[in-house]
Amino acid sequence: MNIGEVAERTGLPAKTIRYYEEIGLIRPARGPNGYRRFSDRDAHNLAFLARARSLGFTIEECRALLALYADKGRASADVKRIAREHLDQVDAKIAELRELRATLADLVHACAGDDRPDCPILNGLAGKAE
Repeated sequence: MNIGEVAERTGLPAKTIRYYEEIGLIRPARGPNGYRRFSDRDAHNLAFLARARSLGFTIEECRALLALYADKGRASADVKRIAREHLDQVDAKIAELRELRATLADLVHACAGDDRPDCPILNGLAGKAE
């Protein structure tokens, strides 16, 4: 199948597919005319990558997961380690976002939102204590 067909089948933009080829995540065959020819396996790997990226795995994590997926002698512990490290990063980001939300909620609550010029939100952004 050509790049348009594999893009439609996987839901990935052609630009992303070309990028994945450029960085060596996939290696589609080339026809005599030089055009990419994607196999069912290429499409499956691209769908795998799309799902992994949608879960927030980095390109390098995806590279490692794809290699492990292809390795029938893999240890599931290796896969779990990558997923666990990623989960820890997600948990840290959630904690960071909760702190950010609490700070922003405090600033919004402190602002009267009236016609006066004083604004605790702007003061907070400027680093001034109220």
